[in-house]
Amino acid sequence: MDIISQLQEQVNTIAALAFNTFGTLQRDAPPVRLSPDYPEPPANPTEGAENVAEQPKLMSAALVKAAKQFDALVAALPLSEGGEEAQLKRIAELQAENDLVGQELQKQLEAAEKELKQVQELFSQAADNCLNLKKPD
Repeated sequence: MDIISQLQEQVNTIAALAFNTFGTLQRDAPPVRLSPDYPEPPANPTEGAENVAEQPKLMSAALVKAAKQFDALVAALPLSEGGEEAQLKRIAELQAENDLVGQELQKQLEAAEKELKQVQELFSQAADNCLNLKKPD
């Protein structure tokens, strides 16, 4: 897998981890009283209280690990040579090459369409000749 695909995959991993982390924090957060006018919220059952306290730490560690892996992938990207001017020059060269190839493809397309038209005309003539040679019953 190339470096760009790895970066995209890592971004997807980070997004999934963040989504799951935020969802878990929201689900497991203890109730909070919004205003003194409201009654005290009911307490959550304390099933797995250690797990609830440990889970955010594990999830944040996984998120940090994924971010570090992303940073390592970014560091592995090749450095651009010559700066922005060299990149713009290379882009212009590639665009010119693309234009030449596009013109050649257009010429080939026109030649193929012309040949197709000739083949269709010949086929039509051959079909007409076959019909004219048939003897009526």
